[in-house]
Order: sequence, then C-alpha cells, then structure tokens
Amino acid sequence: MVFLGILAGLAAPAWSQSGGAATTVAPPINVDVTLNRARAQIDRVQRGLRGAVGDAELVELRADAQDAQTQAEAAVAQLDPQLAGVKARLAELGPPPVGAPEAADVAAQRAQLIRSSGRLDSQTKLARLISVEAGQAMEQIQTSRRSQFQARLGERTDSVLGRRFWSGLVTEWPRDSRRVAPLAAEASRLFLAIPGQVVAGLSFVILVIIALRLAVGRTLRRLTTTRVPRGRLRRSLYAVAQVLLAVAVPGLIAWLLRVGLSWPGDLSDTMDELLGRMVGLVLFGGVVAGLGHALLAAERPSWRLPKVDDATARGLRWHPLIVAVIIVVGLLAQHLAADVNAGLSVTVVLDCTNGLLIGLVLANGLARVRKLHRAALRDVENHGLPVRPLWLVALLSLAWVTLAFSVTSILVGYVALGSFLARQVVWVATVLSSTYLLTVLIGDGCNSLLAVTKRAGEAGGSQALLGARCQALVLLSGLGRLVVILFALMLLAIPLGEGPSEWIARFQQLYTGISIGEARIRPTAVLLAVLLLVFGFAGLKILRQWLLDSYLPTTGMDSGMRTSSATLFGYAGYVLVVALSLSVAGIGLERVAWIASALSVGIGFGLQAVVQNFVSGLILLAERPVKVGDWVSLDDVEGDIRRISVRATEIQMWDRSTVVVPNSEFITKVVRNVTRANPMGRVQIRVPMPVATDPDQARDLILGAFCEHSGVLDEPAPSVLLDGIDASGLLFIATGYVGSPRLAASVRSDLLFDILKRLREAGLALSSPTTMLLAQSSPPVLAAVAAAPLAPE
Repeated sequence: MVFLGILAGLAAPAWSQSGGAATTVAPPINVDVTLNRARAQIDRVQRGLRGAVGDAELVELRADAQDAQTQAEAAVAQLDPQLAGVKARLAELGPPPVGAPEAADVAAQRAQLIRSSGRLDSQTKLARLISVEAGQAMEQIQTSRRSQFQARLGERTDSVLGRRFWSGLVTEWPRDSRRVAPLAAEASRLFLAIPGQVVAGLSFVILVIIALRLAVGRTLRRLTTTRVPRGRLRRSLYAVAQVLLAVAVPGLIAWLLRVGLSWPGDLSDTMDELLGRMVGLVLFGGVVAGLGHALLAAERPSWRLPKVDDATARGLRWHPLIVAVIIVVGLLAQHLAADVNAGLSVTVVLDCTNGLLIGLVLANGLARVRKLHRAALRDVENHGLPVRPLWLVALLSLAWVTLAFSVTSILVGYVALGSFLARQVVWVATVLSSTYLLTVLIGDGCNSLLAVTKRAGEAGGSQALLGARCQALVLLSGLGRLVVILFALMLLAIPLGEGPSEWIARFQQLYTGISIGEARIRPTAVLLAVLLLVFGFAGLKILRQWLLDSYLPTTGMDSGMRTSSATLFGYAGYVLVVALSLSVAGIGLERVAWIASALSVGIGFGLQAVVQNFVSGLILLAERPVKVGDWVSLDDVEGDIRRISVRATEIQMWDRSTVVVPNSEFITKVVRNVTRANPMGRVQIRVPMPVATDPDQARDLILGAFCEHSGVLDEPAPSVLLDGIDASGLLFIATGYVGSPRLAASVRSDLLFDILKRLREAGLALSSPTTMLLAQSSPPVLAAVAAAPLAPE
C-alpha cells in the first residue's frame, strides 16, 4: 500500500491541480466561541458561493466549510455527554411534588439544572445545524468544481495546426519571458549562494545514494533467491522492492536538490511551492518507471509476474521511463506557467506538447506490443503461445480508441480534453498495475503461509487448529485484496475532480458516525463490535472445550450430561456476546424491538419449523429424555445418538451411516430409548427339541452355555424356561443379560454357536417342523376312489 499511498498523495497536484487539505481542530474549550467562529465561516462560505468563483477559490471555501464542520462536530461530541449528565441528574430529582412545597435547595438545584439543560440543548442543536449546513456547502462546492472541470474540458482554442494559434504565441512570448525572468534569476541567485562545502556534501550524498541503490539491488536479488522460499512469493517481493527503490532514490535526490536551493533561506513562496511540486512529481515518476521495470522484468524473464513474452518485455523496457520523464517535465512546466501567470497561448502549448508526447509514446508502445505479439505467434505457432484473454483485448482496444481520440482532440483545438485523456490513460495504467502487484503479493504471501501451515499439519499438528488457520489465511487474503481494490477505485476517482481532501472529509464523516433513525453508527464502533464478536466467539469455544475436557469430568456427570451442559453454556454465551457487540456498535437492545417484530411476522409465516426445532433442542438439552450415547428407536430409525445440536439430532445407524432427525420429532412422537432407564441388554434364545428329549439334561446344557460365556452377567442370573409341550416337541426359552444392548447381537451369536456344539456332542437333536407332503395321484386311482361307496357313520 506504500506506493498506492504515494499515488493518493500526488494525485491532486499532479492531475487536477487541486489543493486544500482537511483541517483538524482540537476539541474546543469554549463552546460559544467555537460555534460563533464556525457560524461566521459558514456564512462566509455561503456568501462566496453566491458569486462567480474559480477553482482555487472553491478549494479555499471547501477548506473553510470543512473546518467549520469539524468544529461543530467537536462541539457536539463535547456537549452530548454534558447534556446526558444534566438529564440524568434531573431524572434523579424526579418530578416536583404536587400540592406540597419543595425544599429550597432542591428547588434551586432543579432550576439550575433546567437552565443548563436548555442551554446545552440549544447549543447542541446549533452545532448540528452548522454541521449539516457545512456538509451541504461542501456538496455544492463539489458540484460546482465538477461543472467547472467539465466546462474546461469542453473549451476549444485555436488549433495548433493553424497559423492564428502560433501568431498569438509569438505575440505573447516576450511578455511571458519577462514574467519567468524573476523566477529564473531567483533560482540562479540561490544556486550561486549555496556554499561550496554544501554543494560538495550534497553531491557526495547523492553519489552515496546511487551507490547504495546498486548495492541494495544486488542484495535484494541475493536475499530473495536464498532466503525466501521457492514460489511466486520471492518474485512478488522482489518486484515490490524494485518499485520502492525506484520511488525512493529519485525522490531523495530531488529532496536533496530542494534542500540545497533552500540553504540560503530566502526562498519566495512561488519558488518554494515549485520545488515542493518537483519533489512530488519526481516521486510519481518513480512509481511509473518502477512499476514498468518491475512488471516487465526484461533482464530476469523467469521472475516476471504477468504473462508477457520476452520479446514484448524487451521492446517495452524503456517506455515507462520515457513516459515518467515526460510527465515530470511536462507537468512541472505547466505548474511553472501557472505560477508566473503565463498567457493562454503558452499554457495551451505546454498542455498540448505534454498531451501529444504522452499520447504518441503510449501509441508507439501499443503498436510495438501488437507487432511483437504477432511475431511471437509466428515464432511459436507450434508451441502453443497463450491466447490473450478477452478482457485484455478489450482493454487494449479501449486504450487505442482513447489515445486516438486524445490526439485528434488536441489537433483540432480541444487541448484540455485531449491532454486530460492522455494523462488519464497513464493514471489508470499506473493504478491498475499497482493494484495487480499488491494483490499478487498478498495472494502469494498467504499461499506461502498456507503451505507452511499444511506441512505442519501433515507433521502431526492438530487438524482442528490447522483448519482454523487455513480458513483465517484464506479470509485474510480475500480481505486484503478487497481493501486494495477499494483503495484503487478511490484513486481512479481522484482525477475526475476529487482530491485527497475530499476523501479525508468523507472518512471524517464516517468516523463521526452515520445516523440510522435514532441510532448513530460509527465505523470505529462497528469495527470494535466485530472484533468483540470474533474474539468472544473464539473465547467461548475455548472455554466450552475446557469445560468438556477439564472441569465437567470432575463433577461426576455422565458424558451426555456434560455435553448438554456445555452446549447450553455455549448458547447462553453466544447470546451474551451478540448483545454486548450490539451495545458496543451503538445499537441498544431497546432499539431492536422492530427487528423482533419483523421476526415474529417471519416466524408466523415461514420460520415455524425452525423455531419449533430450536425450542425442542433446548428441551432435549434441559430435560434430557435422550442424551448423547443413548440407543434410541424412532419410527424406522434406530441407532446411537452422536450429537444434539440446536436444530437437529444426529443418529448413527448400525451400518455406520448418520441420520439427521429434527429435534421436534423427539418431542412430538413416541421414542424408544433402550438405554435410558437400564443400560443392560437382554439376550433371548428359543430352542425347540423333540418330545423324547430329557428336559433336565437340555436345560443344564443350555444354562451352562449362558453361565460360561464371559459377556453374560451373573446378576440378573440367566434362566432357562420350558415354554410349552405339544405334538411338535418341547420349546425352551433361555434368557440372559449383557452389559449393554449393543453387545446383545454378538453375544447371542456366540451362544447359538456354543449351544449347537453342545447339543451335537450330547447327541441331542433339535425338533424339525411339521411338514405335509402333497403327491399327485394318477387318473385311474382317482376314479376308483370316486366310485367307492362311503363308509357308514
């Protein structure tokens, strides 16, 4: 964000020649004096807006209006607590008694508080009125500046191709030369007045800076190669470092030159302002040249960030520097002409020359890009050179159209419009290049940290912590890119008439707060509320885990009760954190009554099932008819409860699948809880045997199998009952109990195998089911049976 900040600081003087800065006033001590001064400033601004004023006067009026608004808002910030305190004391006194005299001291105190409340209330209203009027005045000023800016772009002068234009320049040149002469004489006098040792010292420092630049460049190359992990991060870091060096070195040299000329100490205001603009323009030129050098990377193709072929990068390597020099020299000459009040012809010539040079250099660069790209396509037609994306083709086409329109406008006489478009192309390209470089740096940095985190997780780290870190890094990457993009959009709006002072004023308005009904929302308070929400939720999660792992196991609760208690604690904590966050953001609980009303309507129409499940979940956690670990049966769903959440309950089936059941099902339907009252399971086996079987031997054999199995409990003791005797045989029913219903199936299988083995060894057989055999008779037999006489009864 460093060189984006430099762009923001240089945008106004470099492009729109707008000045002014936001004035910050300390909190006033005397409110009456402050409000009177602010009122006078607003009246002066309003009188100034009634007449015809230029851009410079509008900038001064905007600064006055902004200063008045700042003072008024500071007064409101000081008066609000005082008024609230007076009202609170009046509320403590209560209403005056009816029909009875009030104590003299209390009556005097009440009268004084009423007077103070009225005075503070009137001052607060006046301060807010001044703030509103100041905001309206600034909006009007901004509208006027935009209108004047558009009018300047639409002005037409004599064409530079015509004879009339040059004759006017020849006529005005002697007068303009005389106007420049005092400034040139002052610069010559200042240079000659610099002591020799100062000149030598500054020259030595400049040489040291250049040598350090070369040494730092080699050191950065070595460090990024050896110290930074492999990947795109080393390339993006090296590119950013190249841009910063390209900005810092020329800027330091220009600043040293200004220090040298300022050494005699008798600079005029015009010379001091011109030298300051020179430093700013050199810094901006360093940004342009540094971005081109870093992104093209003609000398190190393997370190190039954008997908640009080597021939194109080498062909364009000098274009950014040329454009930077033209911008610095051209805009400095225009500022010089404006400072000496040069004639219209000279101003137009400088503006025209600057715009044409920028347009022609950029057009030459685009033409070379097109030519080199076609040559590269022919050279690698069998190697698959990446096809340009549609957005890039559209952007290049738009640049061609803009430059053609710019040059044509300059040639036909619309010099202001044409030169503005040419500079706008450079400005947009600079901002987009800076945005690309910063977003790539943020993405590469977060991806490198993400890779390190994943390697730590593979080495045995906590998977939950690994997932949280990965999510945080991805969110950080997205948030960082979003901030850069929003800042770039702000910078793109600056040349269209708004400077940094307007944006500072907007930020100050956001800081003081945005009124929504009776609530006043401040971004700083919202940020604190978000931080409280994030850290509060994180703290609750840690505390809940501590309760589950450390504290609750020492209380003697079973696992289901511990889980339910921790869940209820989490829900209560979440509600408390949300309430505190709303309070910090400036939204009291009493102000969300309309939200509750809207939610009640929504519940009535569409959220009934959600609320029903939520309340059912709270009932399940409080009454605990079922708990985590229970074996339950609900309709055709049977299995173990693994989790009870605020909306649904998770049941794990026997096939290891999970069924999510709404909580309301456990409240409104019949639920069979196998392990609620008694955690034991029952094993029952039916053994049919022939009638001739010795029942005592069979009973002892089956009961021995139950008693000798380790999974069958001794208490209650297993039993074998003779359930019935009929023609098919004897029916024995053996019953035993195991420690858990989940063991019943496996124990029953083991017992069946053991009983079959024991019966086989004892020579006892199981009874076979009664069968009926149907045979088909032949037709003669059937006829004989039909002809036989019936037997007498």
